[in-house]
Amino acid sequence: MKLNQLIAILQSVKANAAKGKTEVYQLAQKSSLFQGLSRTYQSREEDGFVYPAESQKLTLKATELVEKFVQASTEFLDLAATQDYANTEAKATVVVDGQTILTDVPVSYLLFLEKQLQDVKTFVLSLPVLSIDKDWQRDPNRDCYVTIPKETVKTKKITDFVVAYEATEHHPAQIKEVTKDVIEGVWSLVEFSGALPQDRVNALTSRVEKLQKAVLQAREEANSRDVQQRQVAGAIFGYLFAE
Repeated sequence: MKLNQLIAILQSVKANAAKGKTEVYQLAQKSSLFQGLSRTYQSREEDGFVYPAESQKLTLKATELVEKFVQASTEFLDLAATQDYANTEAKATVVVDGQTILTDVPVSYLLFLEKQLQDVKTFVLSLPVLSIDKDWQRDPNRDCYVTIPKETVKTKKITDFVVAYEATEHHPAQIKEVTKDVIEGVWSLVEFSGALPQDRVNALTSRVEKLQKAVLQAREEANSRDVQQRQVAGAIFGYLFAE
């Protein structure tokens, strides 16, 4: 038998064992099944009245319950031991794109690793990504991404006076107050971001998915190995119910 075949049937064997043991427990509560009697009457007088005998057959014995319990439990105990022993022996190597990542990994750890890698993938997909509407460059000095400086003009309003109408022989010059914008300075804006480029997140996601696939393949390889049948129930019950 191979380990994956054993895993496939173990749950049904476990269910059957539980059903069998429950039946035994229920029988053990019915005290009347374990009781019997034989009652006869002997008159002292030779011609005295003879009362009919009474009897009640013994339906069940405690030793029979023990046998039923052992029968219900044996296969499950043996298969569970076979699986656990095999899990300590079944190992495989995790390889991604020809690169060996882990060697001689027990199947139980491969199962654990599958769940952990799903958490890693969820985390990677939650990482912040750089907005695509800006041009970003990596700044090693700041250890983050920065934009090219963007300059914008800063203006301010000033009030001035201009001659609306020049003076004439008959009228004085007319002066008009006006408001106008003048350049006060230049803003230079550089934005910073601790997010990652989308292609970097895509690459990380791809790595996680490749490793997930490799771990799954390794587990299937480990589970396809032949297992050595273990028989432990005999020793256990032999000790427990020995006379």
